[in-house]
Amino acid sequence: MTNQQYLLCKLFIIAALAISAPGCSAETAQQEAATVTPQTPIAAPKAAAPAIDAVAPAEFQFVKPNLSEDELRAGWISLFDGSTLFGWDVPSGTNWHVEDGCITADAGDISLLLTPFAFGDFEFRCDFHLATGGNSGVFLRTAEGGTDPAKTTYELNICDSHKSHGTGSLVGRHVAEGVPAVEGAWHTFHVTCSGANIKVVLDDEQIVDFTDKSDATRSSGRIGLQMNQGRVAFKNVFLRPLTAKDLFNGKDLTGFREVPGSKGTFVVRDDVIHAESGPGFIETEATFGDFILHVEANIHDAKAIADGRPANSGVFFRAIAGTEKAPSHGYEMQIQHDFKGGDRAQPLDFGSGGIYRREPARYVVADNNAWFTETLIAQGNRFATFVNGYQVLDWTDERAPDENPRKGLRLEAGQLSLQGHDPTTDVDFRAIRVHELPAR
Repeated sequence: MTNQQYLLCKLFIIAALAISAPGCSAETAQQEAATVTPQTPIAAPKAAAPAIDAVAPAEFQFVKPNLSEDELRAGWISLFDGSTLFGWDVPSGTNWHVEDGCITADAGDISLLLTPFAFGDFEFRCDFHLATGGNSGVFLRTAEGGTDPAKTTYELNICDSHKSHGTGSLVGRHVAEGVPAVEGAWHTFHVTCSGANIKVVLDDEQIVDFTDKSDATRSSGRIGLQMNQGRVAFKNVFLRPLTAKDLFNGKDLTGFREVPGSKGTFVVRDDVIHAESGPGFIETEATFGDFILHVEANIHDAKAIADGRPANSGVFFRAIAGTEKAPSHGYEMQIQHDFKGGDRAQPLDFGSGGIYRREPARYVVADNNAWFTETLIAQGNRFATFVNGYQVLDWTDERAPDENPRKGLRLEAGQLSLQGHDPTTDVDFRAIRVHELPAR
């Protein structure tokens, strides 16, 4: 592409976006003023998008999430790894990319960068930067293929010049008043979606407390970051599920049962579940299908090293109830912190957060003999895992359906089970929580 062609292409992009972006041209502003319920398209028509230069994918590098130990224990995870778009559903036609440690877009279609999962009640926060004169937003509980912010999503607007629904407003639903201008500088949104109520804090000041009493109330959906007009950037993108249920009461094994034939021991001491020896399992009496699972564990390696093997455990899910003959027919989220050749990007035996025999973790985050958090999102046939808040797996099970997850895709609910892997097992669990998700 010559310099002249490039300039003409850029001018065409700017003109096309100015026409399609609400609140960012005089003509559009007049139309909005006469509209009772403004609508911001989630995706522009395919034919309307000019060609854009390809953006080279960012190189993966481990970036520790900016989350404290207390936040990790409270269930916060990072939806952005700081170097790539791993774990997002990335639309074509927009130059979504990572630049200077930020999710960035500034050319192409109006579009949403979407989470692959639909969330119900949650806290969400992110830092954002919108260029002066731009238009963007954070979309909450977004329906599949939704196009109407007044019915199919909650669009938390970022656009100071939007005549009817400025920054902080929920487009077509609620107008936030007295909100300071945000364009041209970094700011932070902290959002709480609980039932029909949505609260929004901008830079430590609450600007929205809205309860949706309409007939278009949304209880769940995907989270999206929007590119509408102008350059937009996001970083520190975090989420915490609400209404999680504790499966371990800190006192005894109420709610769990031992799988017949187990050789390991599971006892509660010092407010933790301590597992020794194996093989063996305890499993939940309840079953779970689509959920976010939060586990805090500490795997000790002294016995394993003495026996010449890695320390190993795991958490099984959507499992068939265990029997002496078949104790562990489920998906397994691995607990195994060792790696090959001094390279944490080369996990041994699928690595912590990997789905054993299915998909390895891309990086070994945690260490033996230290407490860590492990988070699993399971919804339909899509799975994601996070270790100490950092996403290490994004996997879609595309196998043919089968009751046994060892043989194929299982969508039905099943038991959760904790593993005593072998005679050297020495592992503690101090928190096990489940937040059930809506089916997609």
